[in-house]
Amino acid sequence: MLLKRKNSIGDYIIAFVIFIAVFLCLVPFLYIFSQSLSSNRAIISQSVTVYPIDFNIEAYKVVFADDGMLYSLFYSVILTGGFVLLSLTTTVLAAYPLTKKRLKGRSFFLLMMLFTMYFSGGLIPDYLNIKNLELLNTPWALVLPGLMNVYYMIIMKSFFQSLPESLEEAAHLDGCNDLQILLKIVLPLSKPALATMSLLYAVFRWNYFQDALFYITDEKYYPIQLKLYNVINISQDFVGENANVLLPSEALKAAAIIFGTVPILLVYPWLQRYFVSGMMIGAVKG
Repeated sequence: MLLKRKNSIGDYIIAFVIFIAVFLCLVPFLYIFSQSLSSNRAIISQSVTVYPIDFNIEAYKVVFADDGMLYSLFYSVILTGGFVLLSLTTTVLAAYPLTKKRLKGRSFFLLMMLFTMYFSGGLIPDYLNIKNLELLNTPWALVLPGLMNVYYMIIMKSFFQSLPESLEEAAHLDGCNDLQILLKIVLPLSKPALATMSLLYAVFRWNYFQDALFYITDEKYYPIQLKLYNVINISQDFVGENANVLLPSEALKAAAIIFGTVPILLVYPWLQRYFVSGMMIGAVKG
C-alpha cells in the first residue's frame, strides 16, 4: 500500500510563490481587457483596475467596423502558418547537417551563420534589397528575410545532438541514408523541439509588423498587426456613424491588443506540453 506524501511547509511556500507569479502575469492582461470594456469616464478618471467599469463594447465596435479586419486576420493566419512551415524546414535542414562531424567545412558554415547574429546590412540596404528583388507588396517580403533564426537553429542543433547516436548507426546498418534517418527517426523524436520552434516562429511572425510597415502598401497584404496599427493611429476613420463620439485612445489600443493577442494565445495550449521540455533539452545539451 502506497503511503500518501504529506505536504510540507516548503510545498505551501512554493505553491504560494507560484500563485503570486501567475497573478502578476495575469494582472496586465486583465487590466488591458478591462480598459477595452470600460467607459470614457472610467478610463479618464483612472478608476479601471482588473475589472471593467461602466461596461461597454464601443472600442470593439470601432475595431470591427473595418470590413477588411477579418480578412487581415484570416490572411495573417495563413501567412503565419506558411512562415512557420518554411522556417521549420529551413532550420531543420541547416541544423541537422551541422551535427555531422563528417561534413566538410562545418565550422566555416556555422561561423558564417553566427556572423549574421552580430552584424547586419541595416534598414536601408534591406529595403533596397527587397526592392531590387521585386518583393515589395508581396507576401514574400514578410517571409523570406526572417526565414531562419540562427539562435533557434542552434537550439535545434543542440537538440539533435542530444539524441542517441546508436539510433542513427542502427538505421545506417539497415540501409537508410541521411534523409531517411532525418524523416523517419530524428524528426519523430524531436516533437518537443519542433513544437517549441513552431511557437517561437509563430509568435514572432504574428506580432511583428515593422517589415509590413516598410514593404507593404497594398491593403490586401496587410497583416493583422499592421491593420490594428492603422486603426489605432487613424481611429477617427473607423468610427462610421458614431463620428461624433470620441473614444479614448487607451480603450481603442486595449481592444486592438486583445484582438491581436487572443488568436496566438489559442495556439499555446496545443503546444504547451512540448514547450518546456523542448526549451530545456535544447538549452542544456551542447
